[in-house]
Amino acid sequence: MRWLVALAMVAAAVAGCGEDAPPAGGGPSPPSAAADAPRNLPPALDGVQRDANQLLDGGADAFERRLAELEGHPVVVNKWASWCAPCRAEFPFFQAQAQERAGEVAFIGVNSGDNDADAASFLEEYPVPYPSYKDPELEVADVFNGVAAFPTTAFYDERGELVYVKQGGYASEELLAEDIERYAG
Repeated sequence: MRWLVALAMVAAAVAGCGEDAPPAGGGPSPPSAAADAPRNLPPALDGVQRDANQLLDGGADAFERRLAELEGHPVVVNKWASWCAPCRAEFPFFQAQAQERAGEVAFIGVNSGDNDADAASFLEEYPVPYPSYKDPELEVADVFNGVAAFPTTAFYDERGELVYVKQGGYASEELLAEDIERYAG
């Protein structure tokens, strides 16, 4: 009889180890960066999806190369840091909008003034379906017309031209969505 109880406990434990199991705390699991990612994307957008939730090296040069590759598509760039409270507050809005608009608008993150370990921990907590470029020396600020605020969001049109830079965080997903429609839609 004891072995039946033990077997039942082992079976229950194994069943709870699947990928779909909720976290131990019983709360909702964080969204997966690759969850519901659209398939058959144009090559430039597919490259963004392939690099989802990664911290990429190369600084401003790599960032500018990626922007050039994305010409023909509107791009939303979010500059963030793990220590930035407004960045943490708005990151779920970027998660949701990037997933919703993955076939239409490219998203890129820029992690500025941060160390790799803290930035990686941040992305584990807030996974996104797009890459973030490391910018420890704040070189990418020039791309944002010298704006140094955290967070900063830049909107590029299909021609690759910077059309709007927002300093500071978004208070709601709706406000972010409105700016995406206005400047990258």
